[in-house]
Amino acid sequence: MPSEAGHRLYVKGRHLSYQRGKRNTTPGTSLIKIEGVDDTKAANFYLGKKVAFVYRAQKEVRGSKIRVIWGKVTRPHVQTQFTTKVLRRIR
Repeated sequence: MPSEAGHRLYVKGRHLSYQRGKRNTTPGTSLIKIEGVDDTKAANFYLGKKVAFVYRAQKEVRGSKIRVIWGKVTRPHVQTQFTTKVLRRIR
């Protein structure tokens, strides 16, 4: 059996907030924090990569309670370690 370390083909991240100004939010664009990304140079690696927002719902649809919203990493967020992604709801 192969060891479990080093075989994961994805990186975990956290949804922090929607892109926003002082008063308005943009729900179509989210700020995410990707594990291990600490500067803009590291965030540039993820540009154009797909992102999946996976969550559980109460109602079962097509035999599963797990839902996914797909998006794409569009740009690093200013000079911080956060990246910006655009989420599109596919129905």
